[in-house]
This record gives sequence, C-alpha cells and structure tokens, in this order.
Amino acid sequence: MIKIGLISDTHGYLDPRFFELFSGVDEVWHAGDIGDENVLTDLETFKSCRAVYGNIDDWNIRIRTSEHQRFEINGLKVWMTHIGGYPGKYAPGVKADIYKNPPNLFISGHSHILKVMFDKNLNCLHINPGAAGKSGFHQVRTAIRFAIDNGEIKDLEVIELGKR
Repeated sequence: MIKIGLISDTHGYLDPRFFELFSGVDEVWHAGDIGDENVLTDLETFKSCRAVYGNIDDWNIRIRTSEHQRFEINGLKVWMTHIGGYPGKYAPGVKADIYKNPPNLFISGHSHILKVMFDKNLNCLHINPGAAGKSGFHQVRTAIRFAIDNGEIKDLEVIELGKR
C-alpha cells in the first residue's frame, strides 16, 4: 500500500501544517500552480514528490516539472495535469487523449474547487484537491490524502485547512 498526499494551487504558500498532515504519506503530489520554487523544494526535501506546472508557474518551476505526468503506481494508471476539467467537461488539451487512453485516476487542479467524481464512461476516478494556498476565490483551503492498494484507491480523506 502506498499513501499519497495531494495538493494543488498553493500559489506560493505552503501551509506548515502539511509537514504533520502528510507525515505518514509515502509521496506528495502537487497538481500545479505551485507559485514559488521554494514550495517545490520544500516538498521535495520532505517526501518523494511528483508535480506538474500550472498556468501561473514561471520557467524555474516549468524546468523542474512537466505539464502532464502519466505513470503507473502500485497497479494504478494515473494522469496528473493542472488544467484538465472534469467528467463531462474535460479541457480541450486532454479531451482526445483521455478518451483514447483513459487512466484509472485523473488528477487536475486549476479550478480551486474540490471535486471527487467517478467517470463511469471511462471507468476513471477524477480528483481535484481544490486549492491549498491563500490566493484565489475559494473560501476554504483543501487537500486530500488517500492510499493506493493493488490498483485500488482506499481511505480517501478530504483535509480542510480553514479559510484562506
């Protein structure tokens, strides 16, 4: 079993409570709009980290990350990108490929809206962890923890960090 801490849209602010909240995870995943290279460095120093860049990220972050990450972990095919949309409304940049080669888990950020939705047409779970940073229109900062066990997602938890 592999435990994951998932965040997005930090916009340069990494809540120090993540170091305790994610102390028991094996990897931290960041779904873009990191906002400051120090956030990425802090996450990489803390745990094994997978990250994609978002639309606000500068070239220093883009050099260290990619727009999309597709990988398999513990029997689960994952696709993480920043601007991905959600079931029924996938973004133009992913729409053709997600139908042609669907993952088991599709992760995106960008909207600042926490969503966990199953796409029955693709047999794929979509997760947007909402926004963990202080910038944006969201009212409550959020993140997600979950486990992957032999291709199955288990023990999914929404973390509320309070008002931005």
